[in-house]
This record gives sequence, C-alpha cells and structure tokens, in this order.
Amino acid sequence: MNAPFVMTGDGLALADPHDPAQAARIEGFAAERGATPFHRPAWLCAVERGTGQRALGIVARRRGQIAGWLPLTEVHSPIFGRALVSSGFGVGGGILSADGETAQRLAAAACELASRRSCPTVELRGGPVPAGWESRSDRHLGFVAELVADDEAQLLAIPRKQRAEVRKSLAGDLAVRVGRGESDRAAHYAVYCQSVHNLGTPVFPRSLFDAALDVLEGDILTVFDGESPVASVLSFYHGGTVMPYWGGGTFAARHLRANERMYYELMLHARRRGCTRFDFGRSKTGSGPAAYKKNWGFTPEPLTYAHWSAPGSARRDIDPTNDSYSAKIALWKRLPLSVANRLGPPIARGLG
Repeated sequence: MNAPFVMTGDGLALADPHDPAQAARIEGFAAERGATPFHRPAWLCAVERGTGQRALGIVARRRGQIAGWLPLTEVHSPIFGRALVSSGFGVGGGILSADGETAQRLAAAACELASRRSCPTVELRGGPVPAGWESRSDRHLGFVAELVADDEAQLLAIPRKQRAEVRKSLAGDLAVRVGRGESDRAAHYAVYCQSVHNLGTPVFPRSLFDAALDVLEGDILTVFDGESPVASVLSFYHGGTVMPYWGGGTFAARHLRANERMYYELMLHARRRGCTRFDFGRSKTGSGPAAYKKNWGFTPEPLTYAHWSAPGSARRDIDPTNDSYSAKIALWKRLPLSVANRLGPPIARGLG
C-alpha cells in the first residue's frame, strides 16, 4: 500500500487525487460506471481544501486498466476521532469495481490503510457491502424523482396538499436569484448558518462550500423577501440530476413558504439546464425532513452504509439523533448565533 501509483501494471496502489493525470483516469472510470459526484477526485480535493481533511484513495488495476476505485477522506477530529470515510462530507461513495473480487480486495486494502494511519474505523456510504463488514439500511433514506415536461406539469406532479402550499408561495411577494458569485455565496451562507443553528448543530465552514462550487458544476438559488435572503440552496448537477445539497431557511421562511418556492423554482431551473431527475437528498428515517419530502411526492429508498472497525475499537458516533447528543443540541440552540458561527466550523470540520 506504500507503493506509488503506477499507470501500467496490475494490483492495488494508493492514489493521489491531486495528480492531474491520475485524477483524469479515475474520473473517466467513475463516469463510465455512473458514479456519484462523491466518487470524484474533484470532490475529495474540494473537501480537503475546504476542511483540511486529507484526500486519498485506492485504485485497483487489471491488464493496465482501472478495475476498481475507492475514494477516501482521512477524517481527524479531537472530538469525534479518526476514520477513513468514503466519501467525506458526502451522502454517497463506497467502492466502485468491475467485480466482487476486486471490491473485496479494495475493502481489505482500506482496512490495512486505516490501521497504518491509526484510523480505527472505515465507513462506506453506498456501494457493495464487503464480506465481514457491518451494514445498516434502516437509518437513512434517499429521495429521487423524474422531472416532467414543463412548468405547469411540474406543479401538477406535486401532491395536492403540497401543491397548494407551492401555489401560495408563488402568490407571495418573493424574489428568486440564481448565481455563483460572492453575493450569492454570502447570502446562502448567512441563511445556512441560521438554519443549522435552529437545528442545534454546528455549521460547516464556508470554505467547504466555496471549494466545492469552484471545482464542481453547481449554483446557488436564493429566495428573497425584499432585500433579505430567507431561503437558499447550493445545488450540484451531475449526470442529468440536480442535487440540492446544502440548503435551509430562516425562521421567516416558514410563514413565507420560502422553502416551497425555493424547491419548486429549482425544479424548473434544473429542467431548463437539461436535467431529467431531482435528487432531494438524504434524510433520517422517520424524521421531519423525510416526511416533508414524501409530501412532495418522492418515494423513499433505503440507503445502505457499511463500516469496519478494528478489533477492540468502537465505531465513531456522529449521529445527532442519538440520545447522547440531545443535551448538546439543546445547549447549542441557546448559543447566540454569532458565537455558534465562530465555534461551529472547527467542530464541523471533524464530522466528515
């Protein structure tokens, strides 16, 4: 595993996602296999630039061609511990391989690499579950649906009760702006900070959002009430799918129905960009966000995540719904927003 990445020959090698030649070949392999954005070296490098968590990965080669790829982020946190994650700050990832044998070899190599780097856990967010690893399919749900032919048809595709809320949002005095510039990024981050503070969780560093936007195809859609941004979402576009990824709303967004306006406008905007699918993202099973997405007519699909832990080591716990975090969440909500915004990014960098 300490051998350099060699573009000829067979076997496993540690890859450098920053190397342009290596990254181009891996990107090509990932695209051929219909991978998620979180499999891309570009994603790994953006995460590293935005959070300081190291980008790496393992490549399998056969007859001089890439036969497998495992993207990895080496996550370190004094609070949450160390782990190799596929992929860091992503909702997808996991092993890409041409066959089960290659997948198993990549998994074994990840365990070896984790041991060498003092990471007691390896986490896979999607992909095949390696033999001997633990997995769960009951914690997270994904929500994906097809976009339809035109604006009115898209509105009619929304179930009646939710459609009524969208119509009310369209009748309101709200403005919508889409862009990638500094003003768009600043408005989005201001809204996002308020949104996650209201949930009692530390906010990600803005540097992560900037880094991802700089290297991936994406934009920001923001809903304004007068001059005030009240709902905003940073979305990525990948393989004909729009992925609203980091979004939220202020306290005012609810009575203004700004979130309803935001997601409906994003559906229209994405279709005009050539997208055919809307990926509403991941939500916890039984959660309010999961129910909200069902109200839009999205059918939930279980997501399978796997993990390996070194003998005698416990898996790291970053699930905010666990009872052990309830007191911390309540305390965080009581912090002044300015304080939470200062303390949050250094903590959130370690979540991965």
